[in-house]
Amino acid sequence: MIALIQRVSEARVVVDNNIIGEIEKGLLVFLAIEPSDTEAKAKRLAERVAGYRVFNDDNDKMNLNVQQAGGDILVISQFTLAADTSSGMRPSFTSAAKPDFSKALYQFFTQQLRDKGFNAPTGEFGADMKVSLLNDGPVTFTLTI
Repeated sequence: MIALIQRVSEARVVVDNNIIGEIEKGLLVFLAIEPSDTEAKAKRLAERVAGYRVFNDDNDKMNLNVQQAGGDILVISQFTLAADTSSGMRPSFTSAAKPDFSKALYQFFTQQLRDKGFNAPTGEFGADMKVSLLNDGPVTFTLTI
């Protein structure tokens, strides 16, 4: 399971010219599911995302997590993060989980964040999405479980 997280001042996702999810200050999470992933891994990754300290405190140090900073979390499924790019000129997606399996874990992951009290809007799994963001920093990290 791979999460690319970005600290944002704002982010939104559009499907068919309609905004289906948006946040102001918070984290934009691009999430990829791999075949060996489990609900236990998804729960652990949700804990890491929620607790990861990437927001500045009063001393301008990254000591605050998204909840302490008063932010939300926008979650977007992105199987391309699981691509094998080690050779050739075209990515291979054999390391990404099948759609039905991925969708279930994606929804489970997002529910874990909601259970922690976060406003956690999402994109639309499998849809052609347009994601816009204002990266704050820029601050971007890859978390894996």
